[in-house]
Formats: sequence, structure tokens, C-alpha cells
Amino acid sequence: MNLLLEVDTASGQPPWRQVHDQLRALITSSMLAVGTRLPTVRQLARDLGVSAGTVARAYRELETAGLLRTAGRRGTVVAEITEEYVPAELTALAREFAEAAQRIGVDRATAVSAVTAAWRVGAD
Repeated sequence: MNLLLEVDTASGQPPWRQVHDQLRALITSSMLAVGTRLPTVRQLARDLGVSAGTVARAYRELETAGLLRTAGRRGTVVAEITEEYVPAELTALAREFAEAAQRIGVDRATAVSAVTAAWRVGAD
């Protein structure tokens, strides 16, 4: 299986994160179907020219997020996403925003309105 993943050693982003983010995008966009078997850690590491630890970390993080599962002899497969997937980074940013809004005395409705207004500006 050729996943068309790339690792850019000059990007400044850790290789495991690049692999993680590319796989996450393929899974959440349904370009990788539920049950799709991924290459072994060693095989993907060879294909990408990175260490097995790099791929193992990406797989582990995606498994923790519920996007992959280890299926015994079948290897690592794309998991069924039973809830709306929210990236951990977005959850962390939302938590920081909510805490900041509470610190300055803003209620929930006002905070949500601010996000909605900002989204409209950035979306167009």
C-alpha cells in the first residue's frame, strides 16, 4: 500500500508529527476507509526513510485519539470514528480560550459569539 506520505526534514516540524498529521488528514477525510490496513511500522519507516520509532509514535498517538486500532494479526487498521473527531490541538486551544474568557469576565454566549464572528471573518 502506498500512502503517499512525505517527511520533509527541513520543515522544522518533527517527523513523527508530519506522519501523524498526514495520516489524520487521510482518515478524517475518509480517504482511508474504516478497516484499511496500514503498513507495518517497519515498512512505513523504510518507505519514508525515518526510524521505526517515528512511525510507532505517530501510530500510537492516532490510536490514542481513536483513529487507529491494533487488530492483532491484522496489524494496524483505520478505526471507525464513532463520535465527531476533534483534534487534540483544537481542544487545547478551546480550553485556553474558555479560561481566558472566564478570566476577563465574559459569559459563554459572548465567548461563542466572538468565535462565530472571528470565523466569519477568516472563512471568507
